[in-house]
Amino acid sequence: MYETSYHRADSVADAASKIGDEGKYLAGGMTLLPTMKQRLAAPDTLVDLTHIGDLKGVSVNGKEVRIGAMTTHAEVNGDAALQSACPSLAKLAGGIGDPAVRHRGTIGGSIANHDPAADYPAAMLALNATIHTDSREISADDFFSGMFETALNEGEIVTAISFTAPDKGAYEKFRNPASRYAMAGVFVADHGGDVRVGVSGAYSNGASRNSEMETALSGNLSADALDGVAVDAGDMLSDIHGSSDYRAHLVKVMAKRAVAAM
Repeated sequence: MYETSYHRADSVADAASKIGDEGKYLAGGMTLLPTMKQRLAAPDTLVDLTHIGDLKGVSVNGKEVRIGAMTTHAEVNGDAALQSACPSLAKLAGGIGDPAVRHRGTIGGSIANHDPAADYPAAMLALNATIHTDSREISADDFFSGMFETALNEGEIVTAISFTAPDKGAYEKFRNPASRYAMAGVFVADHGGDVRVGVSGAYSNGASRNSEMETALSGNLSADALDGVAVDAGDMLSDIHGSSDYRAHLVKVMAKRAVAAM
């Protein structure tokens, strides 16, 4: 066994003061706690963010949306104002994991962890979101830097995400039959004719945009517009669950389904 100190923070400043050099922030714990149980992570300090009220809640002002980092997937899914302003993101949250995961996991924790199979990163890219931390603001395009890697510095805390709701949006994913994680998830968002496409679960470097699909859809927002787009299998993950060619095929299929659902 190894010794770990637990601290329950009551503010962002309090959390930052307690993290130390080898500590970890605890959000929903959906990834951190299992890795600790497997001895793949051994932080000397856990700083619990779940009781910081300033990090929770959804705010919608017209098309401007702001979601606190400690807002759970269930809360994102069930927020009436968000369902009206950006139903595609609310629906995405309702399809994450199972009820236990949705009532514990948080949007900030998911984004900060950047699991390649997570759903939110694709949405952040497609929605052109801004990631707010305790020290700065980071564009989603600059935030996701590689599998399980982000632009966050050591000790930096994600506090919220914000974005302007698109005119239309939809997310479709192909779930691994066993784990139910996304083998390919595609979020398509139309911002006044400027279409952005975010992809999770498929690319070897984590969540990514597909510029070829964006160009095709910006001129013609229909599933048929993607017929001539080729997805490069060389950029895809390949494992026991699916080859790179298979994932490239899934990305195109999920993208066409997302456009058809808009």
